[in-house]
Amino acid sequence: MQVEGTNTQKELNPLANAERQFDEAASRLNLPEGIREIIKRPRRATIQSLPIHMDDGSFKVFIGYRVQHSITRGPAKGGIRFHPDVTLEEVSALAAWMTWKCAVVNIPFGGGKGGIACDPTKMSKGELERLTRRYAADLSDLFGPEKDVPAPDVNTNEQVMAWFMDTYSMHERRTETAVVTGKPLEIGGSLGRREATGRGLLMCVREACRHLNLPLAGARVAVQGFGNVGSVSADLMAKDGAKIVAAADASGGIHNPDGLAVPELLRWTTDHRGVAGFPGSTPLTSSIIEYDCDILVPAALENQIRADNADRVKTRIVAEGANGPTTPDADKILEKNGVFVIPDILCNSGGVTVSYFEWVQNRMGFYWPEDEVNQRLEQTMVPAFRDVLAKSVEHKVNMRVAAFMVAIERVVKVIMLRGVYA
Repeated sequence: MQVEGTNTQKELNPLANAERQFDEAASRLNLPEGIREIIKRPRRATIQSLPIHMDDGSFKVFIGYRVQHSITRGPAKGGIRFHPDVTLEEVSALAAWMTWKCAVVNIPFGGGKGGIACDPTKMSKGELERLTRRYAADLSDLFGPEKDVPAPDVNTNEQVMAWFMDTYSMHERRTETAVVTGKPLEIGGSLGRREATGRGLLMCVREACRHLNLPLAGARVAVQGFGNVGSVSADLMAKDGAKIVAAADASGGIHNPDGLAVPELLRWTTDHRGVAGFPGSTPLTSSIIEYDCDILVPAALENQIRADNADRVKTRIVAEGANGPTTPDADKILEKNGVFVIPDILCNSGGVTVSYFEWVQNRMGFYWPEDEVNQRLEQTMVPAFRDVLAKSVEHKVNMRVAAFMVAIERVVKVIMLRGVYA
């Protein structure tokens, strides 16, 4: 996914942004300083050198990370990403966001995140498999259904999770499906998991439209990032009557004010690896972030809406499909301009919610039909949205601050009930 524009290093630091978001919400809760420090800092961060035998016979050392931010409410939960720009700071920020995300939707997980600094587009399938298995083996003491449960993230998928599960199972000398989620159906995956993040986003958008008296049918939607989350949310919103007027990914950006034909666009992106050149569309000449629409879905990477472009955002709703797409400075500008932001820790939490369902099904050895998964997802997402909206109205704060307040309160309550072991 393309990162549009540049800005100061401070504003683009994901860990600094995650901590600023936490601090703003925590300051409104009058937490004791010691408790505040306990829940703010990651409990464990691991950096691992991963030597891999490459196809050409050479050896190459990759750097892998796993951060467990919190296990207060349950096992750490969070994806593993393969990307050249993975850093400890980025993974630490994402792990913290996972803690708050799980707490917002009230599922019994803490927050974790992992990553390997690599470029998977320049690696063979065999090299990716060896890298995955080395990571799973070298860090196997961290993982387990009761300890830390990974999932797919940027540039990882069901196949990567299958390799991970197999490696862990071989070391444990038993098949352990519940060690990861986002697996293929044949080895314990859940129906509805692939669409879950986009479906949860749709549920949040429906609630936001209801709150703002904005009909979703006919609403103009622009989607940045047409991968799994962006494409699924676009497809589902189109089926609800919304008009997808613009889409962008690493290949470029396209638009059609009369609406893009989403089923055909989905087939085009599969065949052509991007939205660029889609028949019946016109190339975008400026950032999709600035496209005039009713609903903007940033579903790419972090720091897409920043202080230098937030004033040019022309939408009523920002539905954050990505993690950390809006910086704290940009948040202030959007709030001043009356833009309703559905924050990432709420808006894209459908994926981790159905990951929880997958983990539960693995542990039961009993699997639900897809309509039951989707029904349970709605029974989780809608109350979560309404809890955050109620907190926003009660405290006269934006939805992001309210979401963090809800999440922090839930984590702190468990800490106070359990006590602090010392």
